[in-house]
Amino acid sequence: MQIKINNQLIDLSQPRVMGIVNVTPDSFYPGSRFQKEKSIVRIIEKMQLEGAFMIDVGAYSTRPGAEFISAEHEIERLSAALEIIVKRFPDLPVSVDTFRAQVARHVVREFGVGMINDVGGGTLDVEMFETIADLQVAYVLMHMRGTPQNMQTLTGYDNVTSEVLGFLQKRIAQLHLLGVNDVVADPGYGFAKTVEQNYRLLREMPVLKELNVPLLAGLSRKSMIYKVLANNAEEALNGTTALNILALCNGAAILRVHDVKEAVEAVKLFEMYKTS
Repeated sequence: MQIKINNQLIDLSQPRVMGIVNVTPDSFYPGSRFQKEKSIVRIIEKMQLEGAFMIDVGAYSTRPGAEFISAEHEIERLSAALEIIVKRFPDLPVSVDTFRAQVARHVVREFGVGMINDVGGGTLDVEMFETIADLQVAYVLMHMRGTPQNMQTLTGYDNVTSEVLGFLQKRIAQLHLLGVNDVVADPGYGFAKTVEQNYRLLREMPVLKELNVPLLAGLSRKSMIYKVLANNAEEALNGTTALNILALCNGAAILRVHDVKEAVEAVKLFEMYKTS
């Protein structure tokens, strides 16, 4: 189980941790918002020390009901952050969280970004797949319906797991036909899914191994945790760790998290449990 990022083969036979760095003022978890140079440098240094194998930088909040911003504004935010990151952390693999082909092309060509993390799975920009094929970068394909503004009104499924599987299978086949081979699949926890559907999808996550690509689990501090626990995103770290362990048991190769130290510890304990 490997993926190529910036011409480097990343071994995913042991799960890895991706750290979230949001350069937005409105991400759902305030603790993930970093806009000033000092705060960006500080959080990335911390994540590297704690064991993150790469960071995922986002400049457009995709929380339910998120404010729309233009591609130009998104590029402006990303460019300011990536200039700092490339200068201070030249060897750190970087993913950019965007659903826009225009943004993907800019960050790969101008800053050497090695992975695009697309919450729309190519549905929000019809040019995304061909752009990824042209750029020859790694790609995270996520399942979502609609847009961040209306996705939570689109939760009608006959069988959520089989429909997510079918969506991902079809889109992966399209990517392979275009010559994109470094694909990671993300079932899209919290995107166009009810709390109950999220837990069913997590429980049935082993079905997604049929995709024959690495699986990413993005569960960190999401409402599927704090709605059950009757708390909030700031208090959802313990719940995140619990669900990360379940995701690892069910086949996750990458954990995308706000809290790297705790996720790395979860991976270490999971590996000991698995190999003992």
